[in-house]
Amino acid sequence: MFRHASHNFARTLNRFAGLILCGGSLLTAQTTTPTNQTPLTDRERALLDRIESLEKRVAALEGKGPAVAEAPRTTEIGGAATGAAGANTQTEDATKRGVLGLTGSTLNFYFDGYYGWNFNRPVGRVNLLRANDVLSNNFTLNQLGLILERAPDVAAGRRYGGRVDLMFGQNTETLQGGTQNEPRPQVYRNLFQAYGTYVFPLGSGLTVDFGKFYSALGFENNYTYDEINYSRSFYFNYLPFYHMGFRTTYNVNDKLSVQHWLVNGANQTEDFNGYKSNAFLFTIKPTKAISWNVNYFFGQENRDVTPAYNPGVPTLPTQPGLSVTPAPGPKLNGRTHIFDTYASWSATAKITVAGEFDHVVSRPLTNAPPSHVMGGVGYLQYHFTPKFSLAGRFEYLKDHGGLFSGATQDLKEHTLTAIYQFIEGFQVRIEHRRDFSNQPAFLTEIPGFLKKEQNTATLGLIWWFGGKHESW
Repeated sequence: MFRHASHNFARTLNRFAGLILCGGSLLTAQTTTPTNQTPLTDRERALLDRIESLEKRVAALEGKGPAVAEAPRTTEIGGAATGAAGANTQTEDATKRGVLGLTGSTLNFYFDGYYGWNFNRPVGRVNLLRANDVLSNNFTLNQLGLILERAPDVAAGRRYGGRVDLMFGQNTETLQGGTQNEPRPQVYRNLFQAYGTYVFPLGSGLTVDFGKFYSALGFENNYTYDEINYSRSFYFNYLPFYHMGFRTTYNVNDKLSVQHWLVNGANQTEDFNGYKSNAFLFTIKPTKAISWNVNYFFGQENRDVTPAYNPGVPTLPTQPGLSVTPAPGPKLNGRTHIFDTYASWSATAKITVAGEFDHVVSRPLTNAPPSHVMGGVGYLQYHFTPKFSLAGRFEYLKDHGGLFSGATQDLKEHTLTAIYQFIEGFQVRIEHRRDFSNQPAFLTEIPGFLKKEQNTATLGLIWWFGGKHESW
């Protein structure tokens, strides 16, 4: 269409160019003629009227023709936060076009790697009870993530959206779990998140997600870019990483939002029993500087089938790994209850304070004595400059019955992290952490000999880029 309009435009210019040029001298003469000049003849007036009509036609054709390209406008990305304004820019037009021409979509790249050292020199170079820094004396590819997202934009008339997080690296072994959590974890290992979204026109908007999504239980999350420290707390490692099912959110007002989950369970992309779990979450923001979350999760988290640890030839005409063997012993109908609350306070532009409290109760049978996990975490971060900050964390976890660690014990840890952001998109973290317990729980270089503490030093390196600029 644009090519056809361009040819019409060119032919019209050739046809009338001579008239316009001839009439130009008459127009100039008219504007510079003294008041006592002889009036124009009827023929001259007719010619001027014809020229004016032709100019209007040319202007109309120019509006249909291909627009002249303008110099793209640029928007700074994170300049204020990194002290590197102008070093990373992208065009507003590119942001609006999105990925593959989908308006509002972003494609994002994330890389997280580290080198760590455990002063216990543990056998196998294994850091026990760690979530993401699990190896000592090893250059480790922790995470490589590719995130495609197109969030709903009701103001633009688009009520649907979706997100996919592809994850690779050793941390997928942590984030996905194993056959202790679900029947076939290998099928979903590289999908950290995958869900679709629709905003129903009810009140302020009822947002419904369906798919696999990260768990909002606990203050810490998956992407180190968003976290205060490099390593994760005991509670991050213990509380669920993900859920599969429905997530429904409603913003009551700008200070309160309510969320409900109806899911297979904790860390269950595929269910291993016939029960569904629920959660109710409340986010309270009394001021712009304070955010408080109160969460309650409950469900039956015991399997009713025996997992197929090494899927091979199926025993029935079905997919490998699907178990049809009932779990031995009595039916485990006990329930798990998780009460989780955390809050953060940005006291000033340089200071962030946060805290978390958790209480977990779990029973294998309804009449069985419960096991408990209870305790909390405190955080403090101070930004000395836009590029440099220090962060500290202290944690206490009382593991009664060995729900988390496999043994009844009181676990503690304190962590100090130095963060330097060279530029928006590249960050280095140096961290010292000490874990300790009232029971021998940590590996040493002597097989079978455990210590009550372990100390680690870690260098973490993080890269990220893409169209997503807020929290990942």
